[in-house]
Amino acid sequence: MDAKRIALPNGIELDVTDVGPEDAPALIFLHGFPENRHSWRHQIAHFSDRFRCIAPDQRGYAGSSKPEGVENYSPDKLVGDVFLLAAALGIERFTIVGQDWGGALAWGVALAGQESGTVTRAIIANAPHPAIFQTLLYTSPTQREASQYMRGFRDPANDALVREGGLKALLEQEIRWEASDRMELAERERLCAQWEDREAAFAMLNWYRASPVTIPPLDALYELPAGYTPREAPPLRIPTLVMWGMDDLALPPVNTDGLDRHIDDLTLEHIPGAGHFVQWEKPEAVNAAMAAFLDRTA
Repeated sequence: MDAKRIALPNGIELDVTDVGPEDAPALIFLHGFPENRHSWRHQIAHFSDRFRCIAPDQRGYAGSSKPEGVENYSPDKLVGDVFLLAAALGIERFTIVGQDWGGALAWGVALAGQESGTVTRAIIANAPHPAIFQTLLYTSPTQREASQYMRGFRDPANDALVREGGLKALLEQEIRWEASDRMELAERERLCAQWEDREAAFAMLNWYRASPVTIPPLDALYELPAGYTPREAPPLRIPTLVMWGMDDLALPPVNTDGLDRHIDDLTLEHIPGAGHFVQWEKPEAVNAAMAAFLDRTA
């Protein structure tokens, strides 16, 4: 997918795919870790005839800006990039689409953008709601075990490994990959080449290191800590589609329990046979779910 360079007023520059009719409704796609804007290639190809499809390589990824310092990857700055990108492209209203870390940002973008009317709909894939995830990390053995890799990503003791072997060395140490055979060879090679970039590797890891989420060790008690108050989030009032690959090892489907308490207009689509990277593992199912939702909420 071709990209153009967009300079944001905060000094960040992003490589951005921007295809489809400029006057059509806009979809802004946010990729997750450790991918890039190509993560949404199947959806962009499917929808760009009738939507303006925008997909950035986010801050810290691929050829986009990689500011030094964990503080430059806090959620408020990452969410801010999305609104600044929309403004730079002359987009007043858009649907936010995100998966994994991109989905985590999409929750924040949707909650902030609904107040101004900038964000009209949200589509989120395999990314937990902020009011649900932290509680699961404290109370769910399945989710806590699945998230231990995040402790490894945050641990500076692993920095030497990354300097020596790139991001791929840390990935192989900390997590179990799913469905690699469902990714085209060219895309696998693209990712592996980007993981060799040490500057990008540490920038991507800074997304985890700047996150306020607490990951307890496996030997901690499975209960809410004394004095802990579950995070409150305002209700999401805009139409929202949540899609979940049911074989996700990192974020099991328990993350969808109780979503209806936080979203006024929720469409929940469970996608069997898909793992964490549902948008390219099962693109036909994802495209169909998105198309039905977009038609219903047009």
